[in-house]
Amino acid sequence: MRKLIALFMLAGILFAPVFANAQEAESDSAAQEETTPVAEPAATPAIVDDEIVAEEVGFHQVVKEKFIEGDPIYMTPVLICLILGLAVALERIITLNLSTTNTKKLLAKVEDALSSGGVEAAKDVTKSTKGPVASIFTQGLMRYSEGIEMVEKSIISYGSVEMGRLEKGLVWISLFISLAPMLGFMGTVIGMIGAFDSIEAAGDISPSLVAGGIKIALLTTVAGLIVAIILQLFYNYCVAKIDSLVNDMEDASITLVDILVKHKLTGK
Repeated sequence: MRKLIALFMLAGILFAPVFANAQEAESDSAAQEETTPVAEPAATPAIVDDEIVAEEVGFHQVVKEKFIEGDPIYMTPVLICLILGLAVALERIITLNLSTTNTKKLLAKVEDALSSGGVEAAKDVTKSTKGPVASIFTQGLMRYSEGIEMVEKSIISYGSVEMGRLEKGLVWISLFISLAPMLGFMGTVIGMIGAFDSIEAAGDISPSLVAGGIKIALLTTVAGLIVAIILQLFYNYCVAKIDSLVNDMEDASITLVDILVKHKLTGK
């Protein structure tokens, strides 16, 4: 908001002399019309208009113009897909980054706790640590008295649960990736239908009749594809992050079982 206000102030400072010159030109031309009606006004305002148009061209202005030209009726659903998809993707990215655990450090703490205080001390360490790896460790340590096989089964079962939690929300991102181009193509089809309706009503083919419908068709298609590309990048990042977390969970779980066997904490 501060940047926007600063831009408006800067624009006002830049355009103030232009507007002042334009007003002076208009007053001079009005005075000339009163004295000599035959005299023609100077062409300065037209030049000023060209300068203003050249200064106002920007990325946001272009996007706004293309959004309006593409017809908000068809462009709004595509924009909604982008907003909702980005919201889900950002939530997943934050959650996945918070779920990342330094497994080597955690394993070292668990091993030290097992050596000094036994299983209860190790469980205190895992319970105080956030992340899916620590949760899997806690489930495995809770079954140590039932044998190493039960520890392995508990780790595998709870690992599947944690993996499902990590993948939560990805289906919505995938939905918006598929839905955005479909909505864009729907706008394309409707725009072409409108163009052919105009041709049928006029009984003649001319560029001015079909230009509007074809423009809507192309803009909605491009918007849908851009949204799908953006969301696909976020989706692939989330999938790669989940794969990395799953690999860490599997490696850490194997190491935990080895530590339990080493310290003979299987309950036998």
